[in-house]
Amino acid sequence: MPFELTKEYLEKIQAAISQQDDTFIKLEMEELFPADITSILYELDGDESRYLVTLLDTKLAAEIIVNLDPNDRKKFLKNFSSQEIAEYVNLLDSDDAVDMLNEQPVNIREEVIAFLKDREQARFIIDLMHYDEDCAGGLMQKELVKINVKQSVTECVEEIRRQAEDVENVYSVYVVDDDNTLLGRASLKKIILAKRGSKIADIYTEDIVSVKTTAKGEEVADIMQKYDLDAVPVVNIQGRLLGRITIDDVVDFITEQAQEDVQAMAGISEDVEEDDSVWMLVRSRLPWLLAGMTGSFMAAKIIGIFDGEVSNTPALAAFIPLIGSTGGNVGIQSSALIVQSLADKSGINTSLGDRLRKMLVVALMNGLIAATFAFLGTLVLEHENNISLVMSLSIFSIVMLASLMGTITPLVLNRFNINPAVASGPFITTTNDLLGYGVYFMIVYFLL
Repeated sequence: MPFELTKEYLEKIQAAISQQDDTFIKLEMEELFPADITSILYELDGDESRYLVTLLDTKLAAEIIVNLDPNDRKKFLKNFSSQEIAEYVNLLDSDDAVDMLNEQPVNIREEVIAFLKDREQARFIIDLMHYDEDCAGGLMQKELVKINVKQSVTECVEEIRRQAEDVENVYSVYVVDDDNTLLGRASLKKIILAKRGSKIADIYTEDIVSVKTTAKGEEVADIMQKYDLDAVPVVNIQGRLLGRITIDDVVDFITEQAQEDVQAMAGISEDVEEDDSVWMLVRSRLPWLLAGMTGSFMAAKIIGIFDGEVSNTPALAAFIPLIGSTGGNVGIQSSALIVQSLADKSGINTSLGDRLRKMLVVALMNGLIAATFAFLGTLVLEHENNISLVMSLSIFSIVMLASLMGTITPLVLNRFNINPAVASGPFITTTNDLLGYGVYFMIVYFLL
């Protein structure tokens, strides 16, 4: 049964911590998964969370700390000395260790590395710190099981036993030559079923998918999804095996990217969560809010230019919200589809001309249907035919323009390596408001 953290349970844990009832706390924690204990830490203050973690087995505590959100983990580790942090880092996969240390100040980072007892782990960490966190080199871990192509299956089994002590999950054994060049892989099934005296050269397969250290995280995720991989080896430009990326790291990366895109689409400029400080929440939302207000002031200026037409025909003012909402909705729909297609690299790359032609056909059909609906809706509201005509022409023009903006803007941003998700929120909505009101009142001016 999944663990559910209740207020009563939390109060019971806090009371045990204040009374230093170590036996009770240890018994309670033994019943929980690491992720469940992590959820408890989020609700405790710094001293309480430190006390609880120090009572746990060091390996379990390391796993719990890794599960913490990066911002919370940075605050949490301020309660520990560099030597204490090093004890946890010693037990982590190298990629998780690098993520944890990159959140720390430079002096703490260097002290922790100096305190590491496992010098191979220290070397792995130093190697990985050279890579950007969003590329294959930054996502990979150095721990893996590899075997020389010249060795026998018996030697391979012994090597697996030796290397697997540092490798949490063994999906397959990577086969390399004397220069550490990746040649292929040997499945565990073939190794187990191989006849006595067999050579690795006889059972390994060259059919292997790998990525270079410079590959973007999105590209790695697409490859692992396309080929249904649990892990993918990482090689340098010479094809030498450097590490591997496991599916759990890719899932974390995809989740983080999705959260950033959703926040960008909503007009939130920083990576924040609901329980962050008031100032951080204000700061993350304010830029796009002010940008949207600036656009609204410009829209008000456009409406003010045509106040004479509105005064002569007051019914026109009633349709201003319809103009704004239609343009915003169409723009967001169009940009959302483009952003989705840009994120999906598995299909055929459609040219700009093809995208524009398809957008034009869809926009024409939607525009004609929406214009007809607007014409009939205006008549139902007992307005004159000339107002119905203005509304239908305005809606048709706005649908066409908003579709064009929603299609072009993400493509242009992507061309300049800017996250196209930012186009799906306030930017598209504000721009289409300005275009929509301008088109609406120009049609009013010329027809009425």
